[in-house]
Amino acid sequence: MTTVLIDYDSGNLHSAEKAFQRMARETGQGMVRVSNRPEDVATASRIVLPGDGAFPACRRGLAAIDGLEEAIVEAVTKRAIPFFGICVGMQMLANEGHEYETVTGFGWVAGDVRKIAPNDPALKVPHMGWNDLVIDQPHPVLEGIATGAHAYFVHSYHMEMRDPAHRLAHCNYGGDVTAIVGHANVIGTQFHPEKSQEAGLRLIANFLNWAP
Repeated sequence: MTTVLIDYDSGNLHSAEKAFQRMARETGQGMVRVSNRPEDVATASRIVLPGDGAFPACRRGLAAIDGLEEAIVEAVTKRAIPFFGICVGMQMLANEGHEYETVTGFGWVAGDVRKIAPNDPALKVPHMGWNDLVIDQPHPVLEGIATGAHAYFVHSYHMEMRDPAHRLAHCNYGGDVTAIVGHANVIGTQFHPEKSQEAGLRLIANFLNWAP
């Protein structure tokens, strides 16, 4: 089994690579490779799409690598390969992003990406630091993770759900902020699991063992 972390020049992959490699060793789930090659995506058993920065820039960065987006779409929609989006990688699962301009997402999770609007003016945006997860519904990737688990967030935008059934968990930051989404063979976290210590590593291990 091979898990491919997509490298499309959107953020530092080092910590994510190390976290996935560690949990792949501990769970016996094969190797982890960082790649931007469509042929590697075509043979992957798991796909992880990280992302840092603005939604439009990440979307265009992915599209700029010849054949990469097409390989991802084919793997996820035709072969049902398990897929994990992290931060902006999660946001790109939505129908549309509304950061500076309206940009179409993959449309695999029913929602729209919009700026966080805390109802407490003392809360700053970006939402940065540790926050407690509130589990909305059970899912195999959440096994062993309960409400109150800590996760590390760095973001100004989040996914507003069109279909609440696709939201697995949220946190409170002057109102509900979507934290984990999932539909069919796709999941995503707004927070960084590789920086979220025990809960993040458990979630990565669960994903590597997941057979949707």
